[in-house]
Amino acid sequence: MPETMKPRILLIGTGDTKADELLFMRDCITRAGGETVMMDISVLGDPPYRPQHDKHAVAAATQTTIAAILASGDENSAMSAMACGATTLARELAEADAIDAVIAIGGTMGTDLALDVALALPLGMPKLVVSTVAFSHLIPPERIAADLMMILWAGGLYGLNGTCTSVLAQACGAIVGAARSAIRPKKDRPVVAITSLGKSCLNYMVELKPQLERRGYEVVIFHTTGMGGRAMESIAAQGGFAAVLDLSLQELANQLTGSVVNSGADRLENAGKAGIPQIVAPGAIDMVDFPAWLPTPKELADRPFHAHNRLLASATSGPDDRRRIARAIAEKLAQAKAPVAFVLPAGGIQQWDREGESLHDPEGLMAFVSEMRSAIASPVELHELKEHINHPAFAERVLQIFDQWVAAGIVPAGQATAAA
Repeated sequence: MPETMKPRILLIGTGDTKADELLFMRDCITRAGGETVMMDISVLGDPPYRPQHDKHAVAAATQTTIAAILASGDENSAMSAMACGATTLARELAEADAIDAVIAIGGTMGTDLALDVALALPLGMPKLVVSTVAFSHLIPPERIAADLMMILWAGGLYGLNGTCTSVLAQACGAIVGAARSAIRPKKDRPVVAITSLGKSCLNYMVELKPQLERRGYEVVIFHTTGMGGRAMESIAAQGGFAAVLDLSLQELANQLTGSVVNSGADRLENAGKAGIPQIVAPGAIDMVDFPAWLPTPKELADRPFHAHNRLLASATSGPDDRRRIARAIAEKLAQAKAPVAFVLPAGGIQQWDREGESLHDPEGLMAFVSEMRSAIASPVELHELKEHINHPAFAERVLQIFDQWVAAGIVPAGQATAAA
């Protein structure tokens, strides 16, 4: 987008209760060089200004009326209906090229609605939520769009004050700047997603990325520490990849074992539902993450332990949990609507499970490998290797399967002009 443009910012909020804040934001956006398109999501009252998209338009977008929404007598169902309407209307505005970015403010109600709107908008359209519950565990991972920005609305419960206006002014400047600078993803090459952890734990991407780029693909690598996998799932749900190499499933294991470092219950499901071919491996499924600044959870206190840094630590899951994880992986892959290959490196699944390392647990690894062998069923392909996941043979096998799928037309061929 050219730097001289006057970006059109969709501003969403409840004008009956937050008129002062919304009008202040409108002024901030104007001073920053933007143009405000206001959407009112009030239910009970009316704002003291005329929004371009009022509450009646929002209700109509979901085939209902404000009167009908009020008749429900329940604030949860009322705001759910308004969320549906706001999402539909925002998507229509984006598809009509009538807005360049969106910003919304709210407490739990407004945030709940804003998360739905953000998920419905395309990757690359700036989205910012100013929320009193930003960064809170109240917000489940699956509600967060891949490129969502959030800022904590300090002092934002009721009315204007110096603290909250400082936050609102920053947010408005940020969204105008983001709209001016935004670059939508190019579609000149097929995109391949790879999931992984840092090179100290999993290193196959060091070989896979350049090899796939030489074949004419754009490679996007996602860091599977909770939100990385969430971003991958969000883009996959929109059909954003030609293929997914989902080789690090630690977030799935974390979710099943109760860790907060997860990507939601739909991890390892969206690519399959969207008909995207997948090559899958169990990278780091034996590690249960927890915040390093908290005591080790009691159920993990006697397990092998590794402190990665001051934020993140991991302990290994036991054999029974690993069998349960294996069955869950197989169940999710069985639902896929496109070909799936599961590569099982029987020699180990992350750097620290090697002999002599802190998370070495041969009994647990054997339990997982054995359960995985029996759980995977046709049409999912099982490819077992005796080597460790960080051995060159693993990356070679993944590329071999990928090339076979390209030759068979399962994965689109890369663009020759992009080859290195």
